[in-house]
Amino acid sequence: VQLQASGGGLVQSGGSLRLSCAASGFNLDTYAVGWFRQAPGNEREGVSCISNSDGNAYYATSVKGRFTISYDNAKNTVYLQMNSLKPEDTAVYYCAALSLADWPQGITPAQALGVMGEYTYWDQGTLVTVSS
Repeated sequence: VQLQASGGGLVQSGGSLRLSCAASGFNLDTYAVGWFRQAPGNEREGVSCISNSDGNAYYATSVKGRFTISYDNAKNTVYLQMNSLKPEDTAVYYCAALSLADWPQGITPAQALGVMGEYTYWDQGTLVTVSS
């Protein structure tokens, strides 16, 4: 059972990258998947989250309009399309899965980004570097 993130790399300011978060050993249909990032010297912060049960998504203000999160259930993979990248987007990006079954009262993607400690699975992180 694991999450595997990929797609990070070096890109110039204004460029694009697509991160992938593939799950193995469990089905992401009943999970919310969040993308988090941590820049050197900074705390880990929530970037975006999608509830795979209904497709609702949420974006942090800093990335809204530039990033798009999506879920391919056939591939059991969540993607983060990042466009118009800026140097301040440089960070290690992590994906994590939150079991929706643990929230019988429901949880929105916005709420899910705020409960980082409740995520069950995390990947090892992928580095995104945006040069100016």
